[in-house]
Amino acid sequence: MYINITDNKEASNKGSSGGLVNYLEKENRTEDLKQPELWFNGNRQDVEAYEVRRAIDGNNAKLGRNEAKFFLINISPSQKELEHLRKSVGDPDMKDVLKAYTEKVVDEYAKNFRRPGITSNKDLLWFGKVEHNRYFSHKDAAVKDGSRKRGEKKSGNQLHIQVIVSRRDITNKIKLSPMNSSKGKNAEHSKKMGQFDRMAFKQCGELLFDEQFGFERNLKDTLAYANILKNGTLQQREQLDVLLEGAAKSYQSRSVANDLARDVAKGLFSSVGDMLQVTGKSVGDFLEVLIAPVYVPDIAADTVEEAEKRRRKKSRKQGQGMQR
Repeated sequence: MYINITDNKEASNKGSSGGLVNYLEKENRTEDLKQPELWFNGNRQDVEAYEVRRAIDGNNAKLGRNEAKFFLINISPSQKELEHLRKSVGDPDMKDVLKAYTEKVVDEYAKNFRRPGITSNKDLLWFGKVEHNRYFSHKDAAVKDGSRKRGEKKSGNQLHIQVIVSRRDITNKIKLSPMNSSKGKNAEHSKKMGQFDRMAFKQCGELLFDEQFGFERNLKDTLAYANILKNGTLQQREQLDVLLEGAAKSYQSRSVANDLARDVAKGLFSSVGDMLQVTGKSVGDFLEVLIAPVYVPDIAADTVEEAEKRRRKKSRKQGQGMQR
């Protein structure tokens, strides 16, 4: 699941929302749709484009000339996720279930600010728009190597949703910025703006999808895995290697590995041994896979001793079987 909040370096969000709204109407103008895709939010499913622009542009009280007036949230399921949805609910209902999922994602967006009175999508001014296609851009490798042209449609199911959310809450009184990442370092600033953790927000979106649609996510398809590969320390990558080995064993171990990977990405463990102490309290089978010394050179000594006892016991049983 790809969830991203576009910052003001990529979007003209310091003035009117008209340009962005018009851009997101492109499929209604260029595609042969049976019915135009109208905008939606937690209250309506039939919002016209002019209503979106009027509402967003009218909800910017006391925002300065150079301040962001709105933000764009891109909610893009992967091909695996879309195929899972198609098999689960069928093509006709995919759009509707994604809209319902979007409402819950916006709920998490609201909660992430940790501000009194901002607890759900009902407290925000926002509008979602379903899009059916994606297009190659200059950033795509296929465009760079010349195999595709910029602006060309991408193949496969490309259903996704774009959300415009106002900088101000629904009352037009509280200023909210998902670009504030102080996380409490500046208490006064955090109290005024809310302390928004963008990684935690994206993670919530992934978990919501898995829980709502019963999607069994592989460790390599998680946000935590991608984040560790891109930004993780050597210790975090070592921990991830161990989790990959364990996740290959069973559904149960994979589920535990996914949970642990999120903690690894947060830097909660100092070593593999530290990580295994948590694992050993919950899933013995998974622990048995992980404690093999070849995979955990820094594991605690008492755990290695227990592993050696099991190895000797197993060898004795095998020996007795051969004697018989």
